[in-house]
Amino acid sequence: MLANNLESLSIREMDAYGLVEAAVALDLARDNAAQLALALENNLELWVAIRTLVSMSNNSLASETKENLRKLSEYIAQTTFREGATMTRSNLDSLININLQISEGLLEGARH
Repeated sequence: MLANNLESLSIREMDAYGLVEAAVALDLARDNAAQLALALENNLELWVAIRTLVSMSNNSLASETKENLRKLSEYIAQTTFREGATMTRSNLDSLININLQISEGLLEGARH
């Protein structure tokens, strides 16, 4: 049933779903180093993809939005590489909140 629902989503909605899914995985893995390492890797891959997309010349996002997403992706990469599975709770919460806030922004944009 979930697969059928995902097929009906717009690209923005699917991107938002991916960010929420990564946020949930990070939250669920916070007390298990092996699971957290995997969740961090998946989240990092997601943000590398976001950075790649906003860096493309044909991306129609506003320059300020693209720059903000680039900065967020740098923060996520630096934090992930610096701390890995030993990440502090506050920094893990920060990564989770970034994903949720960007997801919310994508959904708001999809409604307008």
